[in-house]
Amino acid sequence: MSKNPTIGVLYSRVRVEEKWIFAALEQRGVDYDRLDDRKIHFDLCNPEPWLKYDAILERSISYARGLYALRTLNAWGIPTVNTATVSEACGDKIATSTALSKANVPQPCTLVAFTPESAQEAIETLGYPAVLKPVVGSWGRLLAKINDRDAAEAILEHKAVLGSYQHSIFYIQEFIEKPGRDIRVFVVGDRAVTAIYRKSPHWITNTSRGGVGEICPLTSELETLCREAARAVGGGVLAVDVIEHPERGYLVNEINHTLEFNTAQPTSGVDIAGMIVDYLIEVAKGKKGD
Repeated sequence: MSKNPTIGVLYSRVRVEEKWIFAALEQRGVDYDRLDDRKIHFDLCNPEPWLKYDAILERSISYARGLYALRTLNAWGIPTVNTATVSEACGDKIATSTALSKANVPQPCTLVAFTPESAQEAIETLGYPAVLKPVVGSWGRLLAKINDRDAAEAILEHKAVLGSYQHSIFYIQEFIEKPGRDIRVFVVGDRAVTAIYRKSPHWITNTSRGGVGEICPLTSELETLCREAARAVGGGVLAVDVIEHPERGYLVNEINHTLEFNTAQPTSGVDIAGMIVDYLIEVAKGKKGD
């Protein structure tokens, strides 16, 4: 048995995070393959070419590509980080919210509706302003802050005309007056390893939308909350987004299963890529019985 396992890294583009992950694997002397999700294919009748991997790290930009790859790999008994179950729980906002609710993890008030009419009623029940989000999406795209009934009617009609499956499911949250920031906490295994503020004068604070990263103290309260949130969706390597409510304190807003950390790693000085690789190796060794 070789000292180190054989690893695959499934990716869409080699971003800075992938470069750091590849470097961490090389520093540890790990045998690994780069698996471009634009070039691979799966023969569902012949898993043999994939069985050489002791674990595969999923870094696909596309939620659908990553999810179906994970489903296939897990069906063949190949360990992955994260698993298909975790990907499903985090990649769909309703699945995330229901998992958090089941685990009694505090989150913003959230309503789900299936027609423009019932969505309008839900928004009126929640009150203005409200936030309308796509069920599947990232980087703060297609979010709408709805300030009044006229805006609600226009946006709901627009989504109905678009007609796609995703636009026919209405995910509505209370609008929370944030203190010009939210918090992203990085969880690896059962540890919250670091946290950053994402600061912006805009109500959407994603760094992809111009938010600026700043170190955030990782208090015991914040760490406990994020560990509970991670466990609620199945655990692994996750980024937990937290909002500071002026009365109710920390609320878990979203959980990301294919996390980006190009801002967090240099801001915090924590080797997130190295921690991910170490966790991945432990998962792989679990398969090998080490």
